[in-house]
Amino acid sequence: MMYLMEFFVFCLVVALAGVASNPSPYYGASGLVVCAGMGCGILILFGSSFVSLILLLIYLGGMLVVFAYSVALASDPFPESWGDWFVGVCFGVYVLLIVLLGLVFGGFQGVGFGVSGADSWGLSVVRVDLSGVSLLYHFGGEILLISGWALLLTLFVVLELTRGLVRGGIRIV
Repeated sequence: MMYLMEFFVFCLVVALAGVASNPSPYYGASGLVVCAGMGCGILILFGSSFVSLILLLIYLGGMLVVFAYSVALASDPFPESWGDWFVGVCFGVYVLLIVLLGLVFGGFQGVGFGVSGADSWGLSVVRVDLSGVSLLYHFGGEILLISGWALLLTLFVVLELTRGLVRGGIRIV
């Protein structure tokens, strides 16, 4: 279990460095999808499987919208990929910076791979993360409704801003 957690953390750090080092929206969005998957894998290993699933579905749905808008507005016919030398140098610098910061501020010991998860306190009928979701809908229903309307308004604002003259959102900027 500890090796799997170390694998997820390593892949998360490498994917974050890949997102930070790449100027192209095509590869940046795919790196963010990998980051979301690795972060949800870490949450699963800590025992919050339901919250991890909901986070993954919501985050990937949002990333799909962001990826569609960024690809529609990007006018780069030959984007820089992870194989280009400039992106590789930036990636190497970011990974080196992460390793140095990890050595200076904790020696890679402060992550806490051996902590107990949500299900480690014995057998239970109700999981901890499931009861939190029911409390969210019970006490936070109004906030969820207001947040939904705010997201719908944001969608219309973004569509209006990217509409252009008459041609729609897919145009050369």
